[in-house]
Amino acid sequence: MRYSIIVPVFNRPDEVDELLESLCHQDVKDFEVIIVEDGSEKPCKDVCDKYANILDLHYYFKENSGPGQSRNYGAERANGEWLIVLDSDVVLPKDYLRNVESGMRNEDAFGGPDASHPSFTPIQKAISYSMTSFFTTGGIRGGKGKKLDKFFPRSYNMGIRREVYQELGGFTKMRFGEDIDFSYRIIEAGYKTALIPEAWVWHKRRTDFRKFFRQVYNSGIARINLEKRHPGTMKLVHLLPTVFTVGVLGCLLLAPFCYGLTLLPLMLYCLLILADSSRQNSSLWVGLLSIPAAFTQLMGYGFGFIESWWKRCVLKQDEFTAFEKNFYK
Repeated sequence: MRYSIIVPVFNRPDEVDELLESLCHQDVKDFEVIIVEDGSEKPCKDVCDKYANILDLHYYFKENSGPGQSRNYGAERANGEWLIVLDSDVVLPKDYLRNVESGMRNEDAFGGPDASHPSFTPIQKAISYSMTSFFTTGGIRGGKGKKLDKFFPRSYNMGIRREVYQELGGFTKMRFGEDIDFSYRIIEAGYKTALIPEAWVWHKRRTDFRKFFRQVYNSGIARINLEKRHPGTMKLVHLLPTVFTVGVLGCLLLAPFCYGLTLLPLMLYCLLILADSSRQNSSLWVGLLSIPAAFTQLMGYGFGFIESWWKRCVLKQDEFTAFEKNFYK
């Protein structure tokens, strides 16, 4: 078998339905699907049963241990030459596997970018913009545009040869940033990775700004943990959200004493986001929503980074005890 598609799931049966539906229409058919239910209170077993006679589908239920360990659970039961890890909130275009096949050369692992689907809500499109735009994340999540740092495969759309996965032991027990940690370990072990721009997925992400803030906050926490595990991997682009966060707070605090002049840079940035997102999405409303999405993305990450820096670098706490209440219960 060529591909094993592994999907960890936690309380998202509707999203799994959409993902499995998209897998039914793949041009390439040589694959199996492994759904690992990570202790969900809303299981997707009934959804999977709908596709049991259409796809080579295997469903497993296990106690909650986080996405990384759930992927490892699925990998242990996989038969494919390649293990493709997807998030449950993605949908695949019908030529996804064909583009993976044609885009690979002699790599040992690959990743692809993500995009918003026309059917997504305006908030989902705005959040997608904030996670993929050069003006928010520096373009480091893939695509063909400019980038401020090297691309590393991420778990929403990531593939690796099964023997390499097994040799490296899969994902660690990190609850956030575990996919970047795995990418670092792949490269540090001397294996080759590649970005396949054509192997993109539609990625729904979070459905409101509150959930989105928590997601990026955790990503900010993970960045310090990743630097501790892999010294020297932190780049300028990883510091920019924290600089932005401190800058925004400074501008707001100084505004009453400077006749509001310190708000001008923030207003210019808002106009930049509005114009760029409106053009990309062909929607002024999505452009307007992209402004709070961009600030949520940058400042959520920035606040998480600051908390992690304080606990890990100043208080010298270790990764697991520092965030025991957040992740490791």
